[in-house]
Amino acid sequence: MKPERKAQLEKCIAVLGLPAFRNLQLLDAALTHSSYANENKNRHVHFNERLEFLGDAILDLVIGEYLFMHYPHMPEGELSKARASVVSEMPLASVFGSYHMGDYMLMGRGEQLSGGRTRTSILADAFEAVVGAVYIDHSYGEARAFILHQLKGYLDLVKSGNYGKDYKTLFQEFVQRDGEQHIVYELCREEGPDHDKTFYMEVTVNGTVLGEGKGKTKKDAEQHAAHEALKKLGGIK
Repeated sequence: MKPERKAQLEKCIAVLGLPAFRNLQLLDAALTHSSYANENKNRHVHFNERLEFLGDAILDLVIGEYLFMHYPHMPEGELSKARASVVSEMPLASVFGSYHMGDYMLMGRGEQLSGGRTRTSILADAFEAVVGAVYIDHSYGEARAFILHQLKGYLDLVKSGNYGKDYKTLFQEFVQRDGEQHIVYELCREEGPDHDKTFYMEVTVNGTVLGEGKGKTKKDAEQHAAHEALKKLGGIK
């Protein structure tokens, strides 16, 4: 491993508040996208899909266990819905996006140029892969502590009973607690060819922009914008 990559990964560990890795190659793999491996086939690069598989299972177990223990009267169907809301793509990507984890990732040139460093699916997959790496390098206890700390804001939504609602609904309820407000979602721009467009939406309240989001559909971009606005206003920690 090159010294500059080692230094980058050590900075990442500090940013995430993790203990030092015994095997730094695990974290390197967790933050390597398959597109980078495809462009460097002669180097036999390890990428994050297997770690993502493991991390996904650990996330389900940790959040499932937490909800089971903290909500003894919640029926199975509600437990499943609550868990799905916490471990879905958007919360995981939002957490890693807040740490700019895309900047620590190795990915192919084409993926970089198409916005891969901030793409929701890539950041969410990286979160799961890092969980898998922490589990292997450290322990289930460390992986559990990392997950519960990083997803606390979303677990708080379960406590408040808001986990079954989408972010647009949550945002509307949050800003209208003290009366009717004028909420508007507007398309800022579109990028990419017709078969692979990315839409950028802004949400304004009474003419003030409070959040911007992007997605492969306008609906997804609106959800991301509402999510960012909720974070900005303190509706999600």
